[in-house]
Amino acid sequence: MRRFLMVALVLAWATPAFASGAEEPVTLIAMALTFILLTARIFGHVAETLGQPSVLGELVGGVVLGVVGRSFLPSLERAAKSPELALLAGLGVLLLLFEVGLESTVAQMVKVGWPSLRVAVLGVVAPMVLGVAVATVLMPDASVYVHAFIAASLCATSVGITARVLKDLDRSQTIEARLILGAAVLDDVLGLMVLAVVGGAIAAASNGQTLGIGSIVIIAAKAILFLGGSIWIGSRLAPVLFKTAARLRSAGALLACGLAFCFAFSALAAAMGLASIVGAFAAGLLLEEAHFFEFLSRGEPNLNTQVHPIAGFLAPVFFVHMGMMTDIGQLFDKEVAILGLALTLAGIAGKAISGLAVPNSVGPVDRVAVGLGMVPRGEVGLVFANVGLGLHIGGVAVVDSRTYAAIVMMVILTTLVTPPALKWRFGQRTSGSAEVEADVRSL
Repeated sequence: MRRFLMVALVLAWATPAFASGAEEPVTLIAMALTFILLTARIFGHVAETLGQPSVLGELVGGVVLGVVGRSFLPSLERAAKSPELALLAGLGVLLLLFEVGLESTVAQMVKVGWPSLRVAVLGVVAPMVLGVAVATVLMPDASVYVHAFIAASLCATSVGITARVLKDLDRSQTIEARLILGAAVLDDVLGLMVLAVVGGAIAAASNGQTLGIGSIVIIAAKAILFLGGSIWIGSRLAPVLFKTAARLRSAGALLACGLAFCFAFSALAAAMGLASIVGAFAAGLLLEEAHFFEFLSRGEPNLNTQVHPIAGFLAPVFFVHMGMMTDIGQLFDKEVAILGLALTLAGIAGKAISGLAVPNSVGPVDRVAVGLGMVPRGEVGLVFANVGLGLHIGGVAVVDSRTYAAIVMMVILTTLVTPPALKWRFGQRTSGSAEVEADVRSL
């Protein structure tokens, strides 16, 4: 109770500044961050208390802040639309993807093997096909680019949410968990490639170029070459960079070099016409503890540990900001609500059937559980939606406020349905530890 009273006092102090319409950028953003950070922590806590991932609470909290801004605090709404807050949110998503990449390695992705790749490919193709069908039927007047982007927003899986659910259910060592997490990591890579292709095609169209098979092939080749080239170059550059940095006497050299590596790859991806988050993910994927062994040997924390607090500050800003950009009033529009529900059903069905791709050679596997584990979109779906807000054709945003609201609705519902669905499914099937261990070894 004391903590909530303190929060109330802080908000009471901050509210007059917003209500007065203060426009000085630093003050405006400082006040916005006061609301955003407190909202992220409170709603994140409530979400986890209810058995949901904190990212869902942060998103819902952002939606609530958006309502407050539009109804009572005009300055809060202006802050939500300001380029300064958008910059902080953009840095947050770069660091989020960098952190996700740091938690995986190229070697780990290779080890998950063919079964996970099969699940990942079907988990990308099926939702995209269903997404195009839904968009074509419900948005007949929209361009093919809008249909393609909406479909692309359905294809990625949230690794973090799925991993958290499996851990909470004490199922992280099962064969299903290994398949789900392996496929989810590959799914993210494929999803980022799809984003690169679709985003590149839209950018080309906005410049008056005709979209053709050759253009799509070129864009896809650029994405593949970037990822492959970054792995080849980065694997040779990273050891030299961090070995040189280890000679620096100044504190924070490891963190500085790690962030520089992330931002350099992000800029390089953007220069090649790809989404900057593709570069951030690739940078994180390349860096392993072996690259900064000299830092670790003298007692410094690893790069993941040092990046986490910064990402922990900026990533919630991104999620809450995305919620603030959602006009919940749009969901009361019948057409928007129908589109959101249709995208949700397409998203669930498209991922659920991906479990059918698990080959029989793996052994006894609950394919339904694998499919359900691929359902949540979480932060990845928000990343796609955010990119769509920045893409334009003929001066018109590819993702308008109505479509954005429908995509956010899909993200919330697919994230909500996964924990109880997995809990129910794993409760239907009990496996002996010997069987599980045999299955894991066969994978």
